[in-house]
Amino acid sequence: VETLDSYIPEPERAIDGAFLMPVEDVFSISGRGTVVTGRVERGIIKVGEEIEIVGIRDTTTTTCTGVEMFRKLLDEGRAGENVGVLLRGTKRD
Repeated sequence: VETLDSYIPEPERAIDGAFLMPVEDVFSISGRGTVVTGRVERGIIKVGEEIEIVGIRDTTTTTCTGVEMFRKLLDEGRAGENVGVLLRGTKRD
């Protein structure tokens, strides 16, 4: 295993830029709120940070109240990871 670890290079992640995550899917979870899922393209999202939702409709600002990856709660999501981001006060629409 150590030989494989030394042979396979660690991919470079664009964690220095501003947070950017194209939304792949949106879920409404009763009692929790709205969750958007996708692969973080660049940057880091941390619980409690404000984010902007940019796209088809007017740009809105909301707060990340949770980050989850494969049913595990995380403190942050980084570039290259597939995550679910729980958004405060945002409707599924």
